[in-house]
Amino acid sequence: MAVPKYDDFFISILTFLSDGLEHHTKEIRDYCADSFELSEEDRKAIIPSGANMLADRVSWSRFHLKSAGLIESPRRGVYHITQSGREALEQGVTLEYIQELQIKNGETISDSLQDESPARETQSPQEMIDYAMEQLKSELVDALLTEVIRMDEYDFEQLVVDLLLKMGYGKPEENKNALTKKSGDGGIDGIVRADRFGFDAVYTQAKKWKGDSHVHSPEIQKFLGAMVAQGATKGLFITTAQFSKGALDFSRKNPGHKIVLVDGKQLAELMIEYGLGVTTIKTYGIKRIDSDYFNKDE
Repeated sequence: MAVPKYDDFFISILTFLSDGLEHHTKEIRDYCADSFELSEEDRKAIIPSGANMLADRVSWSRFHLKSAGLIESPRRGVYHITQSGREALEQGVTLEYIQELQIKNGETISDSLQDESPARETQSPQEMIDYAMEQLKSELVDALLTEVIRMDEYDFEQLVVDLLLKMGYGKPEENKNALTKKSGDGGIDGIVRADRFGFDAVYTQAKKWKGDSHVHSPEIQKFLGAMVAQGATKGLFITTAQFSKGALDFSRKNPGHKIVLVDGKQLAELMIEYGLGVTTIKTYGIKRIDSDYFNKDE
């Protein structure tokens, strides 16, 4: 089964701690995994931030139980049940019950935890943040492609060159004339020189087409022909559209010539990654418990 949502672990944690003994976080986590018969794959699953999903959800479950006064932590990484916890275990524990106790204890409940939408009920706060970031990125990708498609052809070709420079292929001062002339370019839109003498160069072709259209293999064949005519071995074909299966297959069947295909979505993601055409408006620093510091005995 999939890793349960964090509030599903409330009863498991209280049950495990009901023996009255003190237990380390790893013991609690292992018991929760065993009680739900999680597979090894489930136990190793990670969330987008790279954290272990099981550890993250059990951690948030412990946090809420502690803030509600149902468990206590007498020392780092160690927990035991309280009398209130025993009473709660007998009558049943729900997220609503925990929230009532938190409010009673003066704890602040985040709006995200009060959201009753099914998607959020299954996520920990960290997962909610990760999901929100993915949503923001998806919206930015769409907005970027809209702006790129509005550019004229020559500016789009320059964007491709600028992206390569941002990615570390050569230096701006060595590639001031990277774009070929608007006419008579022989199918090559740009030549980015990765070294001063031009021994290593990337030849580019840029196609600004509608996002729902497809670039087919004949276009890639033409590009390959232009590369061969120039004696080039490395080519980058970038489009705002998509590539057909035939185009993708053709690009892989020429071992003597490396042709990389980048579609619209990949282009926008690269622009975001390397900071081209976008700006950072706010940076959030998210910190979490250093388990190595608090669980030295494990």
